[in-house]
Amino acid sequence: MKCIALTGIAPAIISEIKHGKPRTLELQSAHNLITLTEAKPGECIFMTSVDLDDLSPGDSGILVQVISLTINMKRLVEFINPLYYEERERMSARIQVKYTDSTLAKSVEGKGWGEATIVEVVKASCYHAG
Repeated sequence: MKCIALTGIAPAIISEIKHGKPRTLELQSAHNLITLTEAKPGECIFMTSVDLDDLSPGDSGILVQVISLTINMKRLVEFINPLYYEERERMSARIQVKYTDSTLAKSVEGKGWGEATIVEVVKASCYHAG
């Protein structure tokens, strides 16, 4: 099964998601934002703590189901002194996910700049009652 991949997720976050309750994450890394433009609620996503540059077949991760997804811009204003201020815009994605299964990446596609990262995952051959 092929699905999009979010990489570089903190191991503590992945561990918390494995407890089964839906969790909301705010992501700001460019490669994960680009990948999330391909996602829709109801789809499965592969999440791993491995960085995008190091992602390769055999790396472990988890499958999560997307419950909700919003991508938006935030305006930040930084005041240095009363006469000078700087405005910035930052794009971020808020995604609510629910744990589905642990899995391994079988193959990896789209590791280049501007491409969504897609992995083929190994389907579970052993099922656990939940």
